[in-house]
Amino acid sequence: MASLDRIRIHPIKSLDAVTLRTATIRTGGGLAWDRRYAIVERNGEDEPLDDTPPISSSDHALQASDTYVNGKREPAVHGLCTEYDLERETVTLSDTGDPTVDGDTFHLELDRDCLASWLSEYLGYPVELVRNEAGGFPDDTDASGPTIIAKATLETVASWYDDIDSPELCRRLRPNLVVEGVPAFWEDRLYGPPGQGVSFTIGAVTFQGINPCQRCVVPTRNPDTGEQTDGFRETFIERRRETLPDWASEAWFDQYFRLMVTTNVTESSWGTAIETGDVVSVGERQRVPQ
Repeated sequence: MASLDRIRIHPIKSLDAVTLRTATIRTGGGLAWDRRYAIVERNGEDEPLDDTPPISSSDHALQASDTYVNGKREPAVHGLCTEYDLERETVTLSDTGDPTVDGDTFHLELDRDCLASWLSEYLGYPVELVRNEAGGFPDDTDASGPTIIAKATLETVASWYDDIDSPELCRRLRPNLVVEGVPAFWEDRLYGPPGQGVSFTIGAVTFQGINPCQRCVVPTRNPDTGEQTDGFRETFIERRRETLPDWASEAWFDQYFRLMVTTNVTESSWGTAIETGDVVSVGERQRVPQ
């Protein structure tokens, strides 16, 4: 029987995840606390650069030229170790390259300026920590629900590489939800051709699968060092093409560096919680609302 094995959120976008037993669907369809904060570089330019955050409601207003500091453009973020206490709303940051120094703990609200200064010193240029509690900072604003993957998929794809295990692959791919009791690439059942999604439920929450996630450079890097894994992308593309299941909609696969599924959550499910162990049931294809 398909059930929810893990819930993972990233309170600060691009930094480490924290694993939860339960999480609430917030307004907009994301998980509460997931990517609530983002690190941005203020460029002071008239035109937005690549990886520009969407302008949205935030207590630290975003500007058009702000640029996310993330693993795509800043490998140094991989050298940060983060531990969260969400009840106390704190984060402890440490530099994995200097194990002799203890981590520093900051309150995510009361110490936000000090936290930004710590990050600026670590990165070598000024950054700010911005917040969007209403909708967070999702990677895909058209599919802002949690991302999902099967536990067996993580295990199978990890087996394609000599020195990568399933937990490390999970850190590379950064899914929100991991489902057990299903075969590898089960998540490819959760979308149809472009314009068609698949309805599914986890507990009392109704989701719609949207598309297989197109991967950036981040999964090709060691999550602790930021170093590129030789041949990662090439091996992935070759094996993904060979193992793509019959139930996957090939219309999405103009290239095969895709894995994990993006979702939306029906508005009637906002405010509802999901919990590890919840039963997962797959429904029918349906049109994706525009």
